[in-house]
Amino acid sequence: MNPKKFLIAIGLIAFTLGAYRFTSGQLKEPAEIKKTNSVKLISPIEFGNLVGNIDVFLLDVHTPEQTHIPGTDAFIPFDQIQNNLSNLPSDKSTPILVYCRSGSMSAQASQEIAALGYTSVYDLDGGTDAYKESHVSVSLTPDTQSLGDVVYGEISTTSFTLTNYSPLPLKITRVSTSCGCTKATAVQAEVDGYSTTTIDVTFDPAVHKDDTDIGQLTRTIYVETDNPNFQDLEVNFTANVIKE
Repeated sequence: MNPKKFLIAIGLIAFTLGAYRFTSGQLKEPAEIKKTNSVKLISPIEFGNLVGNIDVFLLDVHTPEQTHIPGTDAFIPFDQIQNNLSNLPSDKSTPILVYCRSGSMSAQASQEIAALGYTSVYDLDGGTDAYKESHVSVSLTPDTQSLGDVVYGEISTTSFTLTNYSPLPLKITRVSTSCGCTKATAVQAEVDGYSTTTIDVTFDPAVHKDDTDIGQLTRTIYVETDNPNFQDLEVNFTANVIKE
């Protein structure tokens, strides 16, 4: 074959392969767009409405760790998603609400979570900086805890978290319980804005020295604050007291 014709043929083959690869790359683009669109960027109001749904999974990805939105299910640093897969819901249809402080970290984490196959991922637009402007609360969590089996004569302990999700400091004015067998104290009587404290609880079913606190029991902890919108908070725990 004429050397000149041979070089022309080689050039045509190379051009054809290059065009094919370029076209193939273009065909992949819609899939990438679809993956991006599986994350829904929503406003603080919409986000807050979803937070109240018991079926959602609320995830904080901000680093360093911040005071969480009340009800948060897990904290995973935004760049550590792959190392914490066991902390995500096993059901990939579970709605996941992702947030950070300003929105940049949650945007990255949301895309990574969606790429894992989760079909309902919601990213808080503006992060907690924006969320704080429209959502103020004081909460005591969790709503209830189970101590399981408690042996009569032994003392069990547990704790609850009080979150002051408001810009103003808060004073805890009183902590009480529904029964003398239960004692509760606040680690801090004053809680700064967007901060938390712990309510420590002890349960002594033998305090009355009779069978008053035997069997399946529910006891309530009451916390009073100086915030006029959140003056009275309460949580409870359950226990099955047995005698050996």
